[in-house]
Amino acid sequence: MMESRGELMDMDVNSLSLTGREGTGQVDVTFTATESNPSRENEGQANLAVTLVPVMSTDLVERQQQTRAVNPCHVDAAVSLIKRRLVSGHSSAIAEEGAESAILTEDAKINERKLFDLLSQTVANAQNNSALLLGPRGCGKTLVLERVLAEVQRKYPRLVSVVRLNGLLHGDERNALKEIAKQLCLDNELAYSKSSSFDDNLRFLMDMLKQCMLSHRTVIFILDEFDLFAQKSKQTLLYNLLDAMQSSEAQAAVLGLSCRVDADQLLEKRVRSRFSQRHLLFLPPPVEECFRILKEVLTLPSPPAFPYTAFASSFNSEIHNLLQQPTVQKLITQHCSVDLSPRHLYDLAFKAICNMDRTRGYPTVRDFQMASGSFCLQPKLVLLRDVSVLELYLLVAMKRLEVKEKESYNFHMVYAEYDHLQANHVHNSCDRYSRGVALRAFEHLLERELVTPADVRASVCDLMEFRPIKLLISHAELERGLKMHPTCPALLQTWFSHETVGHTRET
Repeated sequence: MMESRGELMDMDVNSLSLTGREGTGQVDVTFTATESNPSRENEGQANLAVTLVPVMSTDLVERQQQTRAVNPCHVDAAVSLIKRRLVSGHSSAIAEEGAESAILTEDAKINERKLFDLLSQTVANAQNNSALLLGPRGCGKTLVLERVLAEVQRKYPRLVSVVRLNGLLHGDERNALKEIAKQLCLDNELAYSKSSSFDDNLRFLMDMLKQCMLSHRTVIFILDEFDLFAQKSKQTLLYNLLDAMQSSEAQAAVLGLSCRVDADQLLEKRVRSRFSQRHLLFLPPPVEECFRILKEVLTLPSPPAFPYTAFASSFNSEIHNLLQQPTVQKLITQHCSVDLSPRHLYDLAFKAICNMDRTRGYPTVRDFQMASGSFCLQPKLVLLRDVSVLELYLLVAMKRLEVKEKESYNFHMVYAEYDHLQANHVHNSCDRYSRGVALRAFEHLLERELVTPADVRASVCDLMEFRPIKLLISHAELERGLKMHPTCPALLQTWFSHETVGHTRET
């Protein structure tokens, strides 16, 4: 663009000088010109000043305007808030960050109300209770428990004592009783004796339960990894805790957390008879709810939680558009096919926020793609890349049996499915192997731990081909393994995609 001061005609330029204006992006051009038109009677000289204004591209202008519009303080505050939400979903960070800011699934909210009512009855009405919180890892058991404990302690201050045990740390019953005595002494400002015996600690526990009952205080025992306590031969610790709750001289609650849904079946008869048989089941949410959780955790709140209203509105609009992108929806669906737990979803969102360009002010599709790429399950993919073609056929046959809703299957059923495939495609006779060769390949899969016996209590004397087994790799992992395998037959990929995926979509 040119703005001229003066009139330019047919002139010969004699001299030229450039002068820049600081901070304006403009340049003054001053030159001396001689009129060269012969028809003019008089020749003269003119000094003209021309201002040159640089013209930028539309993309550059929009980027600069967007950069000027994003306040770094607003972006830092938003990123910090979202990271606290995502980290609060991990049990390892609940004590530091607090559990109140975490997002719960619908099932977790129902279990939270049930658990709060249960503990409120124990504290307010002296009703001794016990319950098990069961479900896969990362589905919110510890998160819900910590939220309920915080609410109960706020509602009944100085009336609740919490004793925490972990089966990984206190699996030995002698050490578990020492830890109980130590925590009770610390909570009641008493001296703890390290040289006390098992019987001394047990008597101290019973005396403390009586004293807490007289002072209307409730002792809540948290047994994390409950199944490890139940695998002890005599289950002395569990028996004494549950037996004490049968007496009117104690006011306590026992809560167990386990990722084994059948944890209560490990209890002895005398222990199970003293257990209240209350179960709170935490299941992974469906994919649709995973999208809702992700949108809720990435959405900025209104004031006073987040004071920058204009930035929050723009950020939330970008998040809504981002989650509507087909690429992001497909990526999240693939991510959830491996693990549906909210914690796994939080990990993906946390890495995407870390990859975000702060000058842009919001995450993009590329940020989620980079975050998803770091979640590659390398160990199993490496194992799948090294297996033989026959072993790939057996794995696909097992997955096909699972799609047919076979609850358990053995080698004979797997080989029959494999033989059925080869019978329908006789032209590929090079991939047809005998039963003996297939059995050796099947044993190799067991050694690589791609499959495992379904019943670990079965006798080792049982013939391997008759033992029920289960597959340890998911549908998405097997699909990627087939694509990455250097010698995977095209027929096998076609059979897997048509039979397995097609049947899954129909159901």
